[in-house]
Amino acid sequence: MEAVQAQVLSHYRSELVERIRATGHVLSADGLTVKLAKEFGFCYGVERAIDMAYAARKVYPDRPIYILGEIIHNPEVNDQIRDMGIHFLSGKEKDADIEDLKMGDVVIVPAFGTEVATRAKLQAKGCEFVDTTCGDVMSVWKRVRQYSKDKVTSIIHGKAWHEETKATSSQTTSGGGHHLVVFTLAETDYVCNYILKGGNKTEFLEKFKGAYSEGFDPDVHLQAIGVANQTTMLRGETEEVQRRLKNAMIEKYGAANIESHFRFFDTICGATQDRQDALEKLLREPLDLLLVIGGYNSSNTSHLAEMGEAKLPTYFIKNAAKMISGQVIRHYDQHKGCEVETQEWFPEGQRTIGITAGASCPNNLIEDTIRRLFELRGISVRELLA
Repeated sequence: MEAVQAQVLSHYRSELVERIRATGHVLSADGLTVKLAKEFGFCYGVERAIDMAYAARKVYPDRPIYILGEIIHNPEVNDQIRDMGIHFLSGKEKDADIEDLKMGDVVIVPAFGTEVATRAKLQAKGCEFVDTTCGDVMSVWKRVRQYSKDKVTSIIHGKAWHEETKATSSQTTSGGGHHLVVFTLAETDYVCNYILKGGNKTEFLEKFKGAYSEGFDPDVHLQAIGVANQTTMLRGETEEVQRRLKNAMIEKYGAANIESHFRFFDTICGATQDRQDALEKLLREPLDLLLVIGGYNSSNTSHLAEMGEAKLPTYFIKNAAKMISGQVIRHYDQHKGCEVETQEWFPEGQRTIGITAGASCPNNLIEDTIRRLFELRGISVRELLA
């Protein structure tokens, strides 16, 4: 790990970002002010995952190395992993199949973890693991395994299609338990209404298709529930999911019996919350617009963009190249699920720009964004810092 840290730093660190952090998180010149959130970018878990992937290449220089999926949700970082000759077993970067692996092949488990069945399949083949699963994710696994042991159904607030939630869900079934994934408050209300009044089971199962365990029966498995969550969700939304489900169980079974029917545990990632809190504080300051930098499939980054969109013009970009000019920017529209183009996004005159980035975004991409902003105003950051 120590041997590769210099290599990792050379790829991802930014002297410019470090200098801005050391001077109050603000850089200003000629009417343009850039304000960085107090917390942004790589978290400890992401740094550890990347370090371990780089170290694996050094420890096993002549052996085939595979990774189950994206190491983190950032395209530039995953490009670096691929360029080191590490083969992807899933996703758009896929260039190998699990069926082709053999004894002694090295498999990197991404920061999100992996499903129990996938791990068992690879163990049976005799593969060796470099496990970069985040500690916060494993804490959630421990909680849902306990729920299953106690015959409590895990209600997981998250995205059923996300790698982390798939991995967490598999932990419930490995212990013989059940789970149901809810993504929105509207879905939560639907579940609450079913708990209180019953309903059409076929309709329920169709509505949540792909988001519950095999054999799940809402008439049976919603009598005792425990809430957990994908670690990168918005804390306030997860707390509201907990509150609504708890109230439904109190109404159904009575406050005196709630402990037999409802459990919850705060499993929001600390780094995710730090970034959300820092952005909330930044949004209280006068800003003309917000740039959110990160991979478009990054859950924690998408929530930062949602927070910004509720307050002011917000542009979710994966790198500085998306700022085509002062007139045109290409950015990700979460509602449409694709990049869109906005005109006249960066008008002349005095402007204050807020910047934040998800936990999977390296500092060098943040530096590129800052430099590009000043370039669009004809300002050299090198001369500015000098």
